[in-house]
Amino acid sequence: MLSVKPDASLLTGLNQSPMQQVENNQWLHQEVIPAYRELQHAAASDGIQIRLVSGWRSFQRQATIWQAKCNGLRPVYDLTQQPVAITELSGLAKLEAILLYSSLPGASRHHWGTDCDIFDAAAVPADYQVQLTAAEYAVNGPFYRLNNWLQQHMTSFGFFRPYARYQGGIAAEPWHLSYRPLAEPCLQAFSPELLQHVLLTHPIAEQQQVLAALPTLFSKFVTNICKEH
Repeated sequence: MLSVKPDASLLTGLNQSPMQQVENNQWLHQEVIPAYRELQHAAASDGIQIRLVSGWRSFQRQATIWQAKCNGLRPVYDLTQQPVAITELSGLAKLEAILLYSSLPGASRHHWGTDCDIFDAAAVPADYQVQLTAAEYAVNGPFYRLNNWLQQHMTSFGFFRPYARYQGGIAAEPWHLSYRPLAEPCLQAFSPELLQHVLLTHPIAEQQQVLAALPTLFSKFVTNICKEH
């Protein structure tokens, strides 16, 4: 469990102080790193080299990604991995199209330092560019063995996959791990009211649409996770 109760700055990516660099300029919460190292070591004994694609992410970094997707400067995909003409959408439809794969600034689990996106460095050449697509973790994909290994072993180290399957909110993300002992207290301490307060002081793209729909977005894309995996 977290040694200090999570506050608004930690929950929304405005506090980097508990984070420590792990590898490849990626950071995790200092209380997650021992479990992550144990997971890595166990996987290595089976020939799998777990590495981070993304760990802790600041509010500003998430806001930059969000802004680029809202403006059509970064690709937005649907559930079949087809590109979405995001600039032709508006209102809730636009927000939900982006939220399928990208969290609201202030509402990403990556803000907590408890969650990370991983791949198997032993399965691909050193110059391989990880795309974080479902195909990479499916049968015949380079990270299919990692996918199966995680299914068997990740819970022994405290990890689970909050987006193990699509259930109407965020798309399935087999690469996304969450450290349950710290992530659960963070989610319990989080609320739409807390997020609204942060957004009012740190405005983002589509601000008025986001605030108007915030209770719906929160229940659909923040609390709607696969808790048993």
